[in-house]
Amino acid sequence: MSLNHVDLQQIDAFIDVLWLEFGLSQNTLDAYRRDLEGFGWWLKDHDDVALVAASRQQIMQYLSFRLGGGYKASSTARMLSCIRRFYRYLLREGVVSKDPTLKIENPKQVKLLPDTLSEADVEALIDAPDLSEPVEFRDRAMLEVLYACGLRVSELVALTPGQVNLRQGVLRVTGKGGKERLVPLGEQALDWIERYFSGPRVELLEGMPCEVLFPSLRRQQMTRQTFWHRIKKYAVVAGINKHLSPHTLRHAFATHLLNHGADLRVVQLLLGHSNLSTTQIYTHVARQRLQDMHQHHHPRG
Repeated sequence: MSLNHVDLQQIDAFIDVLWLEFGLSQNTLDAYRRDLEGFGWWLKDHDDVALVAASRQQIMQYLSFRLGGGYKASSTARMLSCIRRFYRYLLREGVVSKDPTLKIENPKQVKLLPDTLSEADVEALIDAPDLSEPVEFRDRAMLEVLYACGLRVSELVALTPGQVNLRQGVLRVTGKGGKERLVPLGEQALDWIERYFSGPRVELLEGMPCEVLFPSLRRQQMTRQTFWHRIKKYAVVAGINKHLSPHTLRHAFATHLLNHGADLRVVQLLLGHSNLSTTQIYTHVARQRLQDMHQHHHPRG
């Protein structure tokens, strides 16, 4: 059993429009599809109503169902944003006569500061791989690049040799929505890439072709989840007991730059954020750490 043909047809058409008009990434498109199909299934199970016929009350009930079921307010707000966009598309296309999401407010979220690592923590994490093993040498190079450039893990695992300009010392990164940005590597990351590329990468590939810079043991693109598990392994080796996320080194990159006086708009460009407000949360992290240092070390703190 599946959703009715009309609902599936409208979801497909909506996803096509998002790709054609806005160039959203495949991961984002897949997330939109899951959100819409999940809501469609809930409507089918609870009221036997088609997705294109949902009412404002039913959307409110679905939000309540999610929040009562333990879903985070942040993920529910993202799901509501998807549903809003879908019904505005249906309204534009004349499929529905009114938008049922009007005047529905986002679930209130507690704005949490991102977890980050101290500079000493980062050094310990990066030093954790055993360089006598080609696969761990690869991981060391990946950690160096991840921290030096503030990449998303998805951007890191998708890097190709052609995106690395060793002569100029920059990466050409393809971020969300297919947007490209140039990010400087820094001397240490550049050195590790050169050493990795001329030695351990050759050993890992054993003469086989591979399009990505950091191949898996199967000589193909590594998944984000695989590299995340490897980061957690090295955190244990380094004795780091803090809560980590796949973006921990990205957060550390931004926070440490700001702590050392970097301009917020420069950090925005390096992270690939289209909106400065997305970057501004890191100023709170940096400010909090400065306040903590002041209170701890200043005689009148």
